[in-house]
Amino acid sequence: MRVLILEDDGLIRDTVVIALRSAGLAVDAAACWHQAEMRLALNDYDCLVLDRVITDGDSADQLYELRRRGIAVPVMLLARSDDLHDRVAGFEAGADDYVAKPFATVELVHRVRALCRRRGSTRPAFLRVGDVELDAARRQVRRAGVLLTLTLKEFAVLERLMMRHPSVVSRTELIEHCWDEMADPVSNVVDVIIAQLRRKLGAPAVIATVRGVGYQMAPADPS
Repeated sequence: MRVLILEDDGLIRDTVVIALRSAGLAVDAAACWHQAEMRLALNDYDCLVLDRVITDGDSADQLYELRRRGIAVPVMLLARSDDLHDRVAGFEAGADDYVAKPFATVELVHRVRALCRRRGSTRPAFLRVGDVELDAARRQVRRAGVLLTLTLKEFAVLERLMMRHPSVVSRTELIEHCWDEMADPVSNVVDVIIAQLRRKLGAPAVIATVRGVGYQMAPADPS
């Protein structure tokens, strides 16, 4: 899952970015709307976290324009005020969630993950492909009932592959949704994670390589 955070306070921005990345999310950051617009034009995000009032305007106004352009990605607004009028204005502009500062970082992370899952109702909390089960809410993966220990990145890649089953998922799509802009698109980071997943998931293999295209969840035929 990939998130864009817009916050002009460097300390708050860094705190949120670290917390979200520690929760296994890919995070890009912007300090102004110009930077945010550039990232929105280049990347597909599962959630936006927008500071309500920044140096170059009111994010509620900008959000309203995003909605007018048909951009339906879930949005959380951060605000220094919990005033009812401000909250209503934020929701009327198209926000899906509204959090007042100061906030508990752990709660913010859970709210962001919930918004990511909400997008298009395409990210269920529980996924099953063959004998592999993934519980997104508890961040647990089991194969044939056995609990596996995965890193955050391994979990994110497996979740994407299971969500898209039976489709083939390209390396580019995995990088776009499981890594942030710090990832080198020509590196072998995807291959490394896939190799680690195959080892941890064990035999028979459930992740197939489609040469020249990408990877696919391919559960073994029980017969």
